[in-house]
Amino acid sequence: MIEFIGLCTRCGEKIFCRNGFLDGILFNKNLICFSCAELEEENEDETSLS
Repeated sequence: MIEFIGLCTRCGEKIFCRNGFLDGILFNKNLICFSCAELEEENEDETSLS
């Protein structure tokens, strides 16, 4: 079963629930797609190395 949940607050990509699993992250009451979450994680890693 696939159900539309909402849009990524960063890029506007559609986020779905697929068979009970969210295709994204709920962070501080905001939906974030996996692509944006990965970019944010990479940016955090780069700044911590400096």
